[in-house]
Amino acid sequence: MNASAHPRQLARYPLIPVIVLMAVGFELATGSFVGSQNLLGIATDSATLAIVAVPSALLVISGYLDLSVGSTYALGAVAAGWLASEHGGSLLTCVLLSLVAGLAVGAVNGFLCCVVGLSPFIVTLGTLTAVRGLAQQFAPLPLTSFGDSFAWLGGAEVAGLPSPVAIALLVVLVAGAVLALTPVGRHIYAIGVSREAAYLSGVRVRTVPFALFLATGACAALAGAIKASVLGAVQSGTAGTGFELAVLTAVLVGGVALTGGSGTLFGVVLGVAFLGILQNGLTLVGVPTFWQQVAQGLALVVAAGLAYLAPRLEALSAVRPQASRVSASAAESSPASRSAMS
Repeated sequence: MNASAHPRQLARYPLIPVIVLMAVGFELATGSFVGSQNLLGIATDSATLAIVAVPSALLVISGYLDLSVGSTYALGAVAAGWLASEHGGSLLTCVLLSLVAGLAVGAVNGFLCCVVGLSPFIVTLGTLTAVRGLAQQFAPLPLTSFGDSFAWLGGAEVAGLPSPVAIALLVVLVAGAVLALTPVGRHIYAIGVSREAAYLSGVRVRTVPFALFLATGACAALAGAIKASVLGAVQSGTAGTGFELAVLTAVLVGGVALTGGSGTLFGVVLGVAFLGILQNGLTLVGVPTFWQQVAQGLALVVAAGLAYLAPRLEALSAVRPQASRVSASAAESSPASRSAMS
């Protein structure tokens, strides 16, 4: 591995130095930011975002988009919370009901976008409103008193890690295996680059994104159930409000092109970490909540800038070593060089 690999990687993942600088700045401002407890708290708070951002990123890479994840998050939380509080459901049945709700939303989005061929932006914007209304109709009053069984989902430890973090790691590993080890991973990118070319190559251009809509809906509902377990309460009108913006920001800041066809899971994880560090650091410093929302909105603008600069920086870092080798070769072959050698 040559020396040029490091600047090329930094050009590909410009969030790495940004995250380091943010961590250093917040540590200098608070004196406790990089402590193990605080970092574990950031990971726990960011886990639900990672669970949804990963399948959402694959969906965007394939050329589609799901803006209804915030409402699906609320519906999943309401479904699990209702079964736990009103009927004393076990953890397994609560999670299953939440997943069924998320799969139903994903199926509707997938059918309308992949089979019928409607605009993903319009369809998922519509389901965002419709599913939120459904969640409020299902549970107009706050849900509480879930019981000890359901509390395990958000409060237990798995292999020494909080259960939300363990679930998020599992989602990342499964998605990474799909991208790296199966033909589906190549098909996701191919559909995003050119749906027509992928179709002519034999790729199932409807089935693959339909499955991604299902996965995104299921993960959004699961994330809502996890957050309900952590908080011990669900308010259908406010649960997951603005969550779709956080997911989209993490995906775009992580380097996934909104036009589809490019992006990496590592970049998405960096995007989630960026938002988690930003929110936690601003909270520790004492920045009001509304300014944190302003910062999150500006992060989207930063994402647009990074999306514009990253490929150019990567190309530049690739050209410089080649230029230096050409210059060295020209110098060695010059007459003065040959006479000096003789």
